[in-house]
Amino acid sequence: MSLPPNTQQIEALDVEGLLDAVLRDSQPARACLTCSFQAEDIIVLDFLRKRLPQIPVLFLETGYHFAATYEFRDRLASEWGLHLVNVLPEKTVAEQESERGRLYQCDPTACCQLRKVAPLMKALESFDIWFTGLRREQSPTRANLQKIEPHRLPSGRRLLKVSPLADWTWAQVWEYTGGHRLAYLSLYDAGYPSIGCEPCTAVPADPGNARSGRWGGRKLECGIHTFSERGA
Repeated sequence: MSLPPNTQQIEALDVEGLLDAVLRDSQPARACLTCSFQAEDIIVLDFLRKRLPQIPVLFLETGYHFAATYEFRDRLASEWGLHLVNVLPEKTVAEQESERGRLYQCDPTACCQLRKVAPLMKALESFDIWFTGLRREQSPTRANLQKIEPHRLPSGRRLLKVSPLADWTWAQVWEYTGGHRLAYLSLYDAGYPSIGCEPCTAVPADPGNARSGRWGGRKLECGIHTFSERGA
């Protein structure tokens, strides 16, 4: 790939410059976007679909999402003609709860591992470039996020993880969303700044900490951005 030779040059690129640099000489590399249909993901998708109209959009179908999330996913997939890929866990919600109870209550990390992390790590085996909507501002665990990072999956397979909005602020997210008249999840209007599975998502008590409403404040990450190993 014809990428700038050092991190400083990469970090100086805006979203379009970064995407063009990554994609310019990457064909026939296989690219995908992980998408929870939150505002950041929709912005990255808006940029990407102009370049890769049929890029696979990977949605982690945990079975526990808000009804509003499912409605928005299906509506946008239809309106934008998305190549939506629903990534499924090995067991249905009913099967898992029958065997292990409501893991999201007693062991949310195990629940995330079974319904998000393991299925995604398996799905990513088919790709060379992994686009995300991650931002450094979202969480202390993402503070050192780079716009481009080589990652190694648990299998040992290597791929490039690209987060074009890494340096964006929350204000920039909504400025772009409004300025480009992008649709967004109705849950934002109900006070949810960070949206995941319904049982593990609440309106945060601390308005200054968006992810404090996730998992009852017991953790900050589901694991999909920590179980792949950063590095060449």
